[in-house]
Amino acid sequence: MQYRPISLKFTLSFLLFLGAQFAFAQEQQRIKLDGVVSVVGDYVILDSDIDKTIADMESQGIPTKGVTRCDLLGKLMEDKLYAHHAIQDSLEVSDAEIYSYVDQSIEYFTEQLGSLEKVLEFYKKTDELSFREELFQINKLQKLSQMMQADIVEKVEVTPEEVRQFFDSIPEEDLPIFGTEIEIAQIVVEPLVTEEEKKRIIDQLNGFKNDVEEKGLSFGSKAILYSQDPGSRANGGKYTLHRKRPRMVKEFRDVAFSLEEGEVSSPFKTEFGWHILTVDKIRGQQVDIRHILLTPNTDASKLAESKKVLDSLRKRILDKEIEFADAAFNFSSEKETRNNGGKLVNPVTGDTRFELTKMDPQLYSQIKNLKEGEISLPLLEADRSGAQKYKILQVVKRYNEHQANYSKDYAKIKDLALKDKQVRTIKKWMKEKITDTYVNVNRSFRSCDFSDNWLKE
Repeated sequence: MQYRPISLKFTLSFLLFLGAQFAFAQEQQRIKLDGVVSVVGDYVILDSDIDKTIADMESQGIPTKGVTRCDLLGKLMEDKLYAHHAIQDSLEVSDAEIYSYVDQSIEYFTEQLGSLEKVLEFYKKTDELSFREELFQINKLQKLSQMMQADIVEKVEVTPEEVRQFFDSIPEEDLPIFGTEIEIAQIVVEPLVTEEEKKRIIDQLNGFKNDVEEKGLSFGSKAILYSQDPGSRANGGKYTLHRKRPRMVKEFRDVAFSLEEGEVSSPFKTEFGWHILTVDKIRGQQVDIRHILLTPNTDASKLAESKKVLDSLRKRILDKEIEFADAAFNFSSEKETRNNGGKLVNPVTGDTRFELTKMDPQLYSQIKNLKEGEISLPLLEADRSGAQKYKILQVVKRYNEHQANYSKDYAKIKDLALKDKQVRTIKKWMKEKITDTYVNVNRSFRSCDFSDNWLKE
């Protein structure tokens, strides 16, 4: 028999085949040792995933007493179901956004524990790479889960009749008690920015724009070095915006959604200062952007002038020469509130009432000694970018603690009714998707009393 040497191509193919078989066998052995407790769609839940969830809860100070492994498995299956159908429905999540969040998480863990080595030791990880990969997978799944839930309830609304029916369905003895609330109005007078300072800011931003477009320098690096936005500076000025879920002021959104990928805007102004903005990626209704914010330096004499304006306005209001709301409309620099008589909108509830026990501590300290109708002296404060300005505050109305009243508390009751309808919508979705999705629960967990029909009985 004639000897024929094995070809190099065949040898490599055979070795790759053996390697794949070995890797598969290792993975099967790992799963076998660990133990599969459930499969939901394309996701496998291991016994160790439940252990990790318990460890995470304990590390965050969340009480675990009374929380059973059945409870935790039910929650893990929910998250996997949302994530599975988010992928099926082509809901996209930005890997860059997840990696950025992982960076921030590790930075926070390191700051709390003192060093990366201590972080790895605390989480029982042998190396940073595997720890980052695990955090990436966990956070990507959570993001997909959140996006799916948001998509399910996005179009849910309640009619006035539904609000009435919801309120009437609550027994009188079970009506909620709303704590003491106040309505607050303010007049803000920002110091005028000199033309020289405005030109300096615009020239600097145009310089950054030229460095990126002509010299090929990194926009993200420029943002880290120079941006005065504390919310995005650390991650290179990065934000993700969605057309149907507005965030940022209108001027900012208009520029963000008008650019092509890679394009850098000219300097533009918002109430926070001057910006330039670039688009990293357009993903359907979402856009990944980076921006650099610069705020003008405050001239001491101009700041003093704005305080004098507020002193004069306050006196005129107290002397009944002008109403606070009219003064806000005519003199306030803050566009968000001046058309509403200066009234602040609660960012949590969307209405104009603030519950005293849930107020921002800084705002509470500014109004805690004011009675209804009283006006504060001019207060100096700096916004997140460091820009200084003066304002005066008025407690417009105080609502003492009371049982829910349909006419007086309509906005709050509407919010409760909407949340109730959203919960019912999600439950209906869960019921349908559990039926339509491949779900398998290990025999050792089949005695669990799940709130949803995971066992398909």
